[in-house]
Amino acid sequence: MSENAEAARERVIESLEQSAEVYGLSRSAGRIYGVLYFADAPLSIPELVDRTGYAKSTVSNVTRTLTRVGLIHRRSSDGGGRRVRFAAEREIWYILQDVFQQYVQRELQTTHRTIRRAERGLDDGEGVEAERIRELRETYEDLQEIVELASELSAAELRDALDSYEG
Repeated sequence: MSENAEAARERVIESLEQSAEVYGLSRSAGRIYGVLYFADAPLSIPELVDRTGYAKSTVSNVTRTLTRVGLIHRRSSDGGGRRVRFAAEREIWYILQDVFQQYVQRELQTTHRTIRRAERGLDDGEGVEAERIRELRETYEDLQEIVELASELSAAELRDALDSYEG
């Protein structure tokens, strides 16, 4: 691999480390995902230890977490061997849809339900509070619709829908 390609790959992996922290994962999760993303074939825990320099226990814990959240997948070794290998989920849109469905929709529904209860508890003439709660409810209704669309459509379908809306 050329020095330019190596440097570009390392920049992306470092960015993935930072992104992992933003989403509540460790930097090591971002690095391990990045190493797997660029790997030509699934890698075992010992191979990940070699490529990252992390302790085996760290790699084991991180691969378990990344598997649970759907960023990587367990693969059996060729020929029926016992060694488990890991591969990155490369379809980022699929990962985002999963996050939308598992976390964002749940949070939006919970908050929307709370806002509706608060709104029902107000008298019609409650002034500024009633108006702001109504605005917030409408915003959450819009957000729920957007997240539902993003969860159901492929990236290409969503792009086409946005293009037709703009046109």
